[in-house]
Amino acid sequence: MLANYAVGLLEVSSIAKGIEAADAMCKVASVTLVKTSVIARGKYTILISGPVGEVESSLRAGTEIAKDTVIHHFIIRNVHQQVLDTLEKRKPVEVLDALGIIETKEAIAAVQAADAAAKAANVRLLETKVSAGGGKGFVTMTGEVGAVRSAVAAGIAAVPKGMLVTHVIIPQADKQLLAAVGR
Repeated sequence: MLANYAVGLLEVSSIAKGIEAADAMCKVASVTLVKTSVIARGKYTILISGPVGEVESSLRAGTEIAKDTVIHHFIIRNVHQQVLDTLEKRKPVEVLDALGIIETKEAIAAVQAADAAAKAANVRLLETKVSAGGGKGFVTMTGEVGAVRSAVAAGIAAVPKGMLVTHVIIPQADKQLLAAVGR
């Protein structure tokens, strides 16, 4: 975990309001604009990082600008380093042990799941995707079966009500899956 370091995520239903919110978020506080993205159905996501207080101020400004277009927003304080390392990119592994997957209806709920999973058990996050098809998100992880089961349980518990699509645990992933999820 990164002490006093946070990520903030805002998902809105309007591209124009999303861009306006991102501008306000950057102007009001000293944060890093990690990523913005247009996703399915004309939604817009904004991901920021920085010191906790700055992220809180920035996200507050963004939600005030976006008003009734806000779909979802949250802050993860003391975010786990693996979440930052796997946001929108795959961390390669040489061997897959058990494989865990959490799929969410809304893109940024996957980040909440990833953080909770990484903090709950000794697993290795492979990818945290916040711009998957249809506006969905997902997180993949690997490790010993018991650790993956614990991490997936913690991850799905962190997903807001109604935002979980499904979760899967594959106890002994076939080595051919390594090309699809591990490299």
